[in-house]
Amino acid sequence: MIHSQDERLLSELRKNARASISELARTLDMSRTTVQSRLQKLEHSGVIQGYSVELGRQYQASQVAAHVSIKVRQKLTAQTNNALKQINNISALYAISGEYDMIAEVEAQSLEQLSQLLDDIGNLEGVERTTSSVILETKFKR
Repeated sequence: MIHSQDERLLSELRKNARASISELARTLDMSRTTVQSRLQKLEHSGVIQGYSVELGRQYQASQVAAHVSIKVRQKLTAQTNNALKQINNISALYAISGEYDMIAEVEAQSLEQLSQLLDDIGNLEGVERTTSSVILETKFKR
């Protein structure tokens, strides 16, 4: 378990991972030393593994995104996972329970590119079937 101050710090970093120690200290009403110490502790313990880029709304609005449910032949799961990992347009891959085995988050620059990506995924060895849902709008994301 992490401390409530660490949860607040993580919440602020989700909003802006590039915020300076000084900004975080002011926002959280903590000393710079406390923020720095907590940040180092979270990094060393593996709670914070790294920092990433959040794409802007204008760029994201120009993209087409979909969730792709994937049914995999069980004996080929590892091979299929590796093949899916090589597709740069897949931003995340989740193992799930239920009728399908995985859900992939796919991003493309156009419907045509998305269609090609869906074909590429469906044609991978080990993929039995897919079902895709195009994301029309993101209501919120944390």
